[in-house]
Amino acid sequence: MMTETTLQLVMAQINFCVGDIAGNTEKIIQIAQSAHQQLAAEVVIFPELALTGYPPEDLLLRPDFHLQIEKALQTLCEHTAGIDLIVGYPHLKQGQLYNAAAYLQQGRIIATYHKQELPNYGVFDEKRYFTAGDGPIIIEKNGFRLALAICEDLWHTTVTAQAKAAAADVIISINASPFDMRKPKQRDEILRQRCQESALPILYVHGIGGQDELVFDGRSLAMNAEGTVMVQGPSFEEALLPVTLHKQQTVRMAAGSIVPETSLEETIYRALVLAVKDYVHKNSFSGALLGLSGGIDSALTLTIAVDALGPHRVEAILLPSRHTSAMSIEDAEILATNLKVAHRSISIEPAYETFLKSLSAEFTGYPIDKTEENLQARCRGVLLMAISNKKGSLLLTTGNKSEMAVGYATLYGDMAGGFAVIKDIPKTWVYRLAHFRNSISPVIPQRIIDRPPTAELAPNQTDQDTLPPYDELDDILQLYVEQDRSLHDIVATGHQEDTVKRVLQMVDRAEHKRRQAPPGPRITSRAFGRERRYPITSRYCPAQQPLP
Repeated sequence: MMTETTLQLVMAQINFCVGDIAGNTEKIIQIAQSAHQQLAAEVVIFPELALTGYPPEDLLLRPDFHLQIEKALQTLCEHTAGIDLIVGYPHLKQGQLYNAAAYLQQGRIIATYHKQELPNYGVFDEKRYFTAGDGPIIIEKNGFRLALAICEDLWHTTVTAQAKAAAADVIISINASPFDMRKPKQRDEILRQRCQESALPILYVHGIGGQDELVFDGRSLAMNAEGTVMVQGPSFEEALLPVTLHKQQTVRMAAGSIVPETSLEETIYRALVLAVKDYVHKNSFSGALLGLSGGIDSALTLTIAVDALGPHRVEAILLPSRHTSAMSIEDAEILATNLKVAHRSISIEPAYETFLKSLSAEFTGYPIDKTEENLQARCRGVLLMAISNKKGSLLLTTGNKSEMAVGYATLYGDMAGGFAVIKDIPKTWVYRLAHFRNSISPVIPQRIIDRPPTAELAPNQTDQDTLPPYDELDDILQLYVEQDRSLHDIVATGHQEDTVKRVLQMVDRAEHKRRQAPPGPRITSRAFGRERRYPITSRYCPAQQPLP
């Protein structure tokens, strides 16, 4: 009878910081030793580009960066001699740079795999930096043949076919796959297809963390050859996930821990919380502050900030004007009290009056218009930025994706700040997330959720004075911004032609504002930023294209 062999692997779902090569190296060593001692790990697997964090972007163009990477690899080899590691790093070889996975054994690198499929779409620019690999790597361990892959490799069939042809027993993929609300299900389906096509089990090792506009959600998992999930980690949390393989005539994966799925609202909310937490922590801010208006956007932003940092590291500043209602002030104070956040009120009236007086000669002969409204927002921006500078706190802006799309934001006013928490959250989703958070504990006053949205920059003002209802607006924006649908296609879904034209024109005219907006976490399948690079100066106008 053939003797059964086993292999104990641990998937290290860890949060790394871009550019902190020394810190990331120390963390890898500590995690590897802990997994070996506490979980009897024979192989510990870390995510894509774990040594540098992902994505390192143009740091990869610096020669001194690669000298640090070489030293880090030497340090890893010296301190992990009794443990096998799979670690992602940028591999500079004979003048070519590769997105690589190193296999460390007995204190040396015995094999290096180079990523073959380099994504160059959406948020990815890997062809700017890396050369594609040209073949598989198979490592023998305890009688198991391990094939390596890196992230995008599994979104194509070539690498899994190579592994099968090389008689691999299992595919181990290290990954850095940015989160969006559709991505987890897409990944699961892709992995299931690759398992079933190759008849091989797959270990998918993924990191977590916020990195500028990207969030990484974890959910590392192991699937058997039939595509059944046998082990799955949590979302947005660090975890060490043991995977046990058995081999007699065939390979069998033991069932392990599977973390239950969460609702889409909870998943998105947790992504935003992690994004804020990591942006503040990794950039060494003392805390965060924001302007609290009594509206739904600032209410959600404050709640996310408190859940990310704790109430002791968050401040809320009320900045009332002559147009601010007593309801707004009352609701803002109730919210801040519910969240146990330090808050105070600073009237913008003195600053506003001073600006109007200084500008009176320039404004003579001109009617009151948006200029006066924007001036109020800019008074608030100046005050908030001054507090941010003085206290070293990160100023969070509170504009949502719907507003950013159509330009309902004031340059150097409500757009002033360091991190735009809900920049990629459509207005309709702002309400969904508020309802979700209140289902945990009812901190956001119901009146904030129920009242018509308003900027309160003019008497009796509401957003719907000049915008379509938000459910209609968000549907048009999703079709145009995220799906690149034409005027004709959008009208064909049932929207009025005049409304669609107006919305498209607003989107196109607001590009200059979005270029000057602070970064914010990417949540939808296409955010404003690096994956939607439209020219500011352009005479191409989709809203003026004739319908067939």
